[in-house]
Amino acid sequence: MTGRAARGVALLAVTALWLVAAWTLWHTSVVPGSLRLPHLDEHAYFSAAELKRSHDFGRIELPFWLGSTAIELVVMGLYAWRGARFARESAAGPIGTGMLLGMLGFGLLWLAELPFTVVELWWERRYGVDHTRYLTAIFGGWVQLGLKFVLLCLALGIVMGAARLLGNRWWVVAAPAFTALTFLAAFLTPFALHLHPLQDRTLLASVQAAERADHVPPTRVGTIDLPGGPNAAATGIGPSRRILITDSIVDGRFTERELRFVVSHEVGHLARRHLLKQVAWYGLFALPEAWLIALLARRRGGMTRPEAVPLALLGFVLFQLLALPFNNAITRHMEAEADWMGLRVTHDPTGATQLFQQFVPTTLASPSDSTLSYLLFDDHPTLMQRIEMAQAWKSYATAGVAQEP
Repeated sequence: MTGRAARGVALLAVTALWLVAAWTLWHTSVVPGSLRLPHLDEHAYFSAAELKRSHDFGRIELPFWLGSTAIELVVMGLYAWRGARFARESAAGPIGTGMLLGMLGFGLLWLAELPFTVVELWWERRYGVDHTRYLTAIFGGWVQLGLKFVLLCLALGIVMGAARLLGNRWWVVAAPAFTALTFLAAFLTPFALHLHPLQDRTLLASVQAAERADHVPPTRVGTIDLPGGPNAAATGIGPSRRILITDSIVDGRFTERELRFVVSHEVGHLARRHLLKQVAWYGLFALPEAWLIALLARRRGGMTRPEAVPLALLGFVLFQLLALPFNNAITRHMEAEADWMGLRVTHDPTGATQLFQQFVPTTLASPSDSTLSYLLFDDHPTLMQRIEMAQAWKSYATAGVAQEP
């Protein structure tokens, strides 16, 4: 067997293993495979005024995204073209110079995105969705920005160090290394969150009831002050698991039934180990991403040379853009699972429906989206899809299919 044939066989084997792993992660025994959502009219659940205000708020989303994405690609394209000349002006050594080029490229990307961040905040403040101050939005995230610079330098250090040892095959060890770091970050990050004890005893009892129903060990629950609309999240792995509830969702706008579904949904995420699955999905995508970046970097001598860093950053941005619809589909799949788990615990499709109806006046979310917006932006099922699932659950519950095995 020739070397080219052997490489072809190896590529087919790796591709087959990748597809098997992806199928295994995607497969679920929670949502019935025969589930067919009814087609419901959004006008039966939302008033004309709510639909108009939601539409008016969301009408800039696609043009805004297209404009910001075009600017990002232009900036990174120009940097990939001309950024390599900065390598000649550094005396920090190959890896140090590569880190400096990475930080410079990331800084240019941040500056390119800054006007869009300000305009987006202006639009949200205009509609009363977000009340964050402009100075806070611009200067309040320096710690997070600094952390991103550190992580970028760490990633480039790993890649360029691996490239010095393995040449253009650095991606073989870099992708698993990044996956391990992602797992570590997912495990450690919840310990740094400043949570306030949940004062609502009824809601806390709902969390505990959901944990018993889903066989989830007791989890720390707390409220947190975050910008944006009402929200909740399940985070952490093993002993770091947390359920976060934003202050804006327990401010009296949502009923006890609605909040009970919220926390049951989040416990469902923990029961299905969704954060761990997200890390696994990251690992699956990191492998082809690193391989493609390695191919692209060869045009500048490979990742041992700092001159390749600007081109590698462009490859990273392009891959993230191409992977966006797939990542959204994965998270929508997990959110649908969590909704089904919440319905199975609460046995309250009416409460779930009322919650989804409340999201339109409180967050101005669109009940349904165009196909393009759905693919690019929606990391949750649409509100109408979630309402349709709640209604479909009734027939499955009657037949006994929706109950826990």
